[in-house]
Amino acid sequence: MTTPAASAASTPDSAARYARALASLRGLAIGDALGSQFFVPVNYPLLKRRELPPGPWQWTDDTEMACSVVAVLATHGRIDQDALADSFAHHHDFDRGYGPAVNRMLRLVREGQDWRTLAAELFNGQGSWGNGAAMRIAPLGAWYADDPEQATHQAEISAYTTHQHREAVCGAMAVAAAAALVAAPAGPPTPTDLLDGVVALVPRSAVGAGLRRARDMLDYGDATTVAAVLGCGRRTSAHDTVPFALWSAARALDDYEAAFWTTAQVGGDVDTTCAIVGGILGARDGGNLPEAWLSRTEALPAWLPETPTQ
Repeated sequence: MTTPAASAASTPDSAARYARALASLRGLAIGDALGSQFFVPVNYPLLKRRELPPGPWQWTDDTEMACSVVAVLATHGRIDQDALADSFAHHHDFDRGYGPAVNRMLRLVREGQDWRTLAAELFNGQGSWGNGAAMRIAPLGAWYADDPEQATHQAEISAYTTHQHREAVCGAMAVAAAAALVAAPAGPPTPTDLLDGVVALVPRSAVGAGLRRARDMLDYGDATTVAAVLGCGRRTSAHDTVPFALWSAARALDDYEAAFWTTAQVGGDVDTTCAIVGGILGARDGGNLPEAWLSRTEALPAWLPETPTQ
């Protein structure tokens, strides 16, 4: 909750950035919360028929961490790594579906240990190459809609608080770049231009190679075939998750519902792939988010700032 003095510090530009970030966050939360419903066996037949399960739909760690990203941007106007790590740790809810390594890391951060050391030590010093840095970052891209290069830079900075492997960092950069390009003041690009733009902003990596394959498969109509080539998060790595999610988003930039069902029906890490797609599409003029879906999605947490202070 912001004070009147803090609210007075915000500017029209920061207010517009925050509005875009919140729209992306809502799109991300719907994708995450609805996608997570299809890990429940009783809902499998509904997914095949593209029917909605009963609400309310509770979101997972994808949305909880994305809320911290948005809160830090609202407070600092950029990514402050210490503030972000602190927010992740302070708001960490064990029951939201975090992976074991991140659960342990955030508990230790709360106990006073340094996130820099903890993140660097993960997986025998390689750092995590999971999709966690990518799943939470689309709202940052929406914030930097006028500067995709800065979006990728800030995404890189944000990733290092939990994920220090090159592929995880590149996955976060790719998602942020896509959201920034979709939210651009001039309007969203064509599917090919979107993926070309992202490829140009992402360093050479397995994620980048997957994105180039995704661009070359934009004319494929069978999402299952595309997912078989690109991956759909079954290994929960960034390079097994991000290329397919961006392929799916690029093919349905003006149709949130179609993008969701295409993404969800191939299986894999459904809440995360749908969170990424939802966050990217939400960045586009509010994403034309389906109100019936939004109303069934758990509300965003009360600790999010009402207005930006920077």
